[in-house]
Amino acid sequence: DVQLQASGGGLVQAGGSLRLSCVASGFTFDEYSIGWFRQAPGKEREGVACISGSDGRKFYGDSVKGRFTISSDKAKSTLSLQMDSLKPDDTAVYYCAADPQGPMGPVWGVEETPHWWDYWGHGTQVTVSS
Repeated sequence: DVQLQASGGGLVQAGGSLRLSCVASGFTFDEYSIGWFRQAPGKEREGVACISGSDGRKFYGDSVKGRFTISSDKAKSTLSLQMDSLKPDDTAVYYCAADPQGPMGPVWGVEETPHWWDYWGHGTQVTVSS
């Protein structure tokens, strides 16, 4: 079974940094897209960043480009998200997710992107104070 366990959330002041980690099991990184999503109160879940399993390409949501960095360690089956220059608008529950990858690459940047991803971990709360 695919399992995803996220950790590393917390409370931080605006301008600060946090690093999220996700331990994955039950699948091969080369065959899956893996990524981070977030959901703020009253808002739709949105994509933050993802990595293509087949070629390592990285994709980011427009609101986090230049501030967040996604990385993975296949040997350790972990996914990380380094979040710098945090803003109050980054406050959300962050989820680690995985999806079997087809020949077109990760499902990203399309309408209702989260709907197309198959596997989800429990979220971790990130709160950025102003």
